[in-house]
Amino acid sequence: QVGKAAVELLEAAGFRVELANAGCCGRPMISKGMLSEAAEHARHNVDLLYPYAQEGVAIVGCEPSCILSFRDEYPEMLQDDKSRKVAEHVYLIEEFLMMLQEDGRLDLKFNDEIKKVLFHGHCHQKALAGLDSSLGALGLPPSMEVELVNAGCCGMAGSFGFEREHYDISMTIGEQALFPAVNAKGEDWEVAVTGVSCRQQIEDGTGRKARHLVEILRDALV
Repeated sequence: QVGKAAVELLEAAGFRVELANAGCCGRPMISKGMLSEAAEHARHNVDLLYPYAQEGVAIVGCEPSCILSFRDEYPEMLQDDKSRKVAEHVYLIEEFLMMLQEDGRLDLKFNDEIKKVLFHGHCHQKALAGLDSSLGALGLPPSMEVELVNAGCCGMAGSFGFEREHYDISMTIGEQALFPAVNAKGEDWEVAVTGVSCRQQIEDGTGRKARHLVEILRDALV
């Protein structure tokens, strides 16, 4: 659903979207120290995407850990010009939208429905890209009210919270700030999160279904 919403949003902005036939970004392997295997995935993806980068095509994605691996880890792992060239053209979708907005080239029409959105920032994104583009993109619809959750990690941390021995501490982390913040909002509030693991953690910990910001923006289109 996230990918479909992203395509619909970009097409509404006037872009022709081509789905890259890339494999796993390799981030799960990096997090487990499987660097040789991760480098194989990185090489495959760089070889696939390099022709697009050469032509100046924007490489846009929705999942922070995946996209930021292309931009941050790949050049470090591969140490070559091709990976650096690809990294220069990789954007989180909200970064791409806000770049267009700042250049006066974003042509999206939003409805005037009043909507309240609680946004939780993904840790990987906070560390490497920041949240300004996410908050800016959610603020594109003029009638959207956006509030940032004052919380740290959701507790899932990639695969950490899925592991039996870490489950209790994972949920304890979520209960410190994030879960109470979500539970304090009524059903008239949307919960927006860019990271899939964060969305799963929120649903497990609160019963509320969080959505990616592209789904919320797509639904706000005229």
